[in-house]
Amino acid sequence: MLPKERRTWILEQLSKDEKIDIDQLAEQLNVSAMTIRRDLSILEEEEKIIRTFGGAILNKPLIHETPFLTKEGKYSRQKREIARKAVTLIQEHSTILLDSGTTTLEIARLLKDKKNLTVVTNDIKIAAELMDSEVKVIVAGGELQNTVGALFGPLTEQILKSIHVDLFFLGAHAVHVEAGITVTTFEKASIKKLMIEAAGTTWMVADSSKFDQKSFTKVCDLSDLDGLITDDGLSSEDLEKIKEHLKVVTAEVGEAT
Repeated sequence: MLPKERRTWILEQLSKDEKIDIDQLAEQLNVSAMTIRRDLSILEEEEKIIRTFGGAILNKPLIHETPFLTKEGKYSRQKREIARKAVTLIQEHSTILLDSGTTTLEIARLLKDKKNLTVVTNDIKIAAELMDSEVKVIVAGGELQNTVGALFGPLTEQILKSIHVDLFFLGAHAVHVEAGITVTTFEKASIKKLMIEAAGTTWMVADSSKFDQKSFTKVCDLSDLDGLITDDGLSSEDLEKIKEHLKVVTAEVGEAT
């Protein structure tokens, strides 16, 4: 098999399996591991793949911002179960920070009957959800991102720099073992970084559709977080890789509601 044919074959395998292993490819194609590494280096230069430890994955398109109404109904069952797990981490009399997003909105919906709790958020929908509750709500005001409901900019950053909270629930646009947590803009990344700095403990809440994805700019590595709450849609292999970096709690979607 000619080198070009071999690389085409590798891309075809990736389109089927999403991931490949260098040693397995070498055995299948009856070539050396070094030959496969050279093929992968060429494919990476052509921006067709992303090299990983011991293999490669397809270079998928970057994840872009999605309007609230578009993403609200997606993976709703998973988000509700993730939120149920998240609220078990919240102690009475604590101050928590809720990132903007539909999963954190599900957390807010489970806090409406709570007392002796303070919630800080940069999401107007979360603030509105808690408006008629006994929860003390602090809105990190700033410029409104239309169609999304998130607040950002210098005013939001100024508030986040001046507070400390017990627990932060971080939302995610895209999560990748090597690339870490990434978002669509520098402004969003800056807000999330300040939220992490403001918190004693940070847990990411993200359904399994967010994984093995990349967006424009980096927030942090997985190892910078204290834990992750996700659903049971991840493969056992992916789950083990993530567990090398942080604690993982899995919400079973089939649990009773």
